[in-house]
Amino acid sequence: MNDLFDQEPEETVAVAGPLPARMRPRTLEEIVGQEHLLAPGRLLRRVIESDRFTNLIFYGPPGTGKTTLAEVIAHTTHRRFERTSGVMSNVAQLRTICERARTLRRQIGTVLFVDEIHRFNKSQQDVLLPYVEDGTVTLIGATTHNPGIFINTPLVSRSLVFELHALTAQAIEVLLMRALTDEERGLGKTGAVLEPEASAFLAKLCDGDARRALTALEIAVRSTEPDGEGKRHITPEIMAECVQRRVIAYDKDEDQHYDTISAFIKSIRGSDPDAAVYWLAKMLEGGEDPRFIARRLVISASEDIGNADPRGLTVAVAAMQAVEFVGMPEARINLAQATTYLASAPKSNAAYLALNEAAADVRSGRVQPVPEHLKNVHVRAEGKENAPEYQYPHDFADTAVAQDYLTVPKTYYRPKAAGYEDTIGKRLAWMRAQRHARLTRK
Repeated sequence: MNDLFDQEPEETVAVAGPLPARMRPRTLEEIVGQEHLLAPGRLLRRVIESDRFTNLIFYGPPGTGKTTLAEVIAHTTHRRFERTSGVMSNVAQLRTICERARTLRRQIGTVLFVDEIHRFNKSQQDVLLPYVEDGTVTLIGATTHNPGIFINTPLVSRSLVFELHALTAQAIEVLLMRALTDEERGLGKTGAVLEPEASAFLAKLCDGDARRALTALEIAVRSTEPDGEGKRHITPEIMAECVQRRVIAYDKDEDQHYDTISAFIKSIRGSDPDAAVYWLAKMLEGGEDPRFIARRLVISASEDIGNADPRGLTVAVAAMQAVEFVGMPEARINLAQATTYLASAPKSNAAYLALNEAAADVRSGRVQPVPEHLKNVHVRAEGKENAPEYQYPHDFADTAVAQDYLTVPKTYYRPKAAGYEDTIGKRLAWMRAQRHARLTRK
């Protein structure tokens, strides 16, 4: 927990800690990126500069400046800064922080920054409510998760929610050059020279995460010996060695999980095999359960492809079985085959829509009785002696029998002119016309 106003003046603070912490911006002007929130005239900038801000929740990927922004706000508005974490704090610690803020309230306001606020359970979040409600603390919460799902509604309703975006590669390169030239807090005295190709490589590889980029830069600089002129030349090869394997930002049971599978299925539905296989690769590299992917492929095969290509379901089920039989890592090849097949197949959701429409009729109370000639009976009930007999379709040349299969006939399945379903549609149209004509002649 920090109090910004108990610190020494900036010029006397010892330079310590990892590079991302040392290079943390101290003013709004030093913040790079997030122009959609901090450009002149934007709401967040206006409420900070006018000191009229209420409780805030910052939502976005790691390394995008949520903590930095909270510290800058506290400094700009001349308030105490208390920091805690949803991982480490308990109810007693929260009460202690908030009661201290209440004691000091007449002297100075307090910004309470809660990192990873989504990790607080309901009771911990509820503890904050009275202190937030009466203004004892101004809450700034930071989360990588959707606040509407992972944070209590009362807290969200009392806060302004701002989404921070991953930094662009250009913004990351600005931060890298700033760190290389800053002699007070950065690496300006190390003689480091970052080759443009190495800078571009790192900016692209860090996925908009400033913390990751600066950490890799410091490792590269500290592990590179200076040449005869005292220069440390950071090449793309050195940078690649320091970064090693790219870490995929992917959580297997939260936002990234649901967002990525959504993009995957929508790419299949949109007949884009290139996008679909990219999202497949991201899920597999991020450690997603291949059985979960296989199950979604089976669903998509019927929901989105349907009878436009009935083989799609066969391919998807075969891929699901291959995942169980072959296992990873080879099963990723089976998943790729099924993914590209389904994405490239003609599409129809006619079967899915037919089921939804029929289910809506059943749920709305229009439940039809089974016609007498379709019932599974061997003895005619009293009063039903004259009911029509069931006619066996195979006894007729074209199987178009003049009999109803619903008490109140209705069309649910409407084949689309896509792939094999076009053939099905023509066959059904002929069958329906034949049945209607024969029923009319009866």
